[in-house]
Formats: sequence, C-alpha cells, structure tokens
Amino acid sequence: MKPDIGIPEKHLQTVANELQKLLADEYVLYTKTRNYHWNVEGENFMEMHKFFESQYEELDDIIDEVAERIRKIGHHSEARLKDFIELARLDEPAYTNDQSKQLKNLLSDHETIIKALRKNITEFADECKDLGSSDFVTGLMQKHETMAWFIRSYLK
Repeated sequence: MKPDIGIPEKHLQTVANELQKLLADEYVLYTKTRNYHWNVEGENFMEMHKFFESQYEELDDIIDEVAERIRKIGHHSEARLKDFIELARLDEPAYTNDQSKQLKNLLSDHETIIKALRKNITEFADECKDLGSSDFVTGLMQKHETMAWFIRSYLK
C-alpha cells in the first residue's frame, strides 16, 4: 500500500531512485572499508584495524537507515549485489595494503557521497517537496563529513 503523505508519487519515485543510488554507494563504501579492515598492514595495524572497524560499523547503520527510508516513502529497496554494482557511482580500485592509498580511496568516496547528498538536499526539498527526505540526507551528509574528517586526520 502506497503512503498518503502529501507528496505526489512521481516525486516519491524520484526520491526513491536517488536513495537507491545512495544505498548502492553506501554498500560499496562499506565493503571497501571492511576490506581495508581485514587487509591493513603496518606498525599501527591495531589502531587502523579498529579505526576501519568503527567506520564500517557506522556505514552499516547508515545502510539500514537508507533502505528503511526508501520503504517509508513506499518503495522497495533494491538490495541485490547486482543492483548495487549497477547503481553505484563509486568504484573499487585494485587491492592495496598501503594505508595511505586505502585512506585516500575512502576519503574520495566519502567526498563523492557528500557532494551527491548536498545536491539531494536541495532537490528533495525544492523539486520533490519532500522535506523529510531532505532532512534525512542532511543528517547523512553530516555523518559523512565527520567520517571524512577522521580519515583526513590520518593523511598528510
């Protein structure tokens, strides 16, 4: 049953489509962060191992929130790996155990997501008249800004 929340279905569909892309990006970033958690090497192994773990745990929560937001506005979350690969704007570079490269890869992905969310904030509010989803992605943007700041703190 579709929700009757004062937003036309065509606008909800637009929001859902953008959130599907976001869900795919979040999942790719989660997987990449988890990969780095498993494969990090170096003198500060334990620190980075725990750091990556804290990051992927935050991303796991975000993934759940995005999928549930899609459901709240009356759509199904496309969550097969095939869907994520097709929809994601992020890519997976070659394997690396180099901490600097790992951190730069993750930072780039967070910044890509931040830029997309910044665009979504305005689009959801102004064009789709969905202030709830606009507020939702504003909160996600702030989470990604914090995560990016933490990563940036490790880079010179």
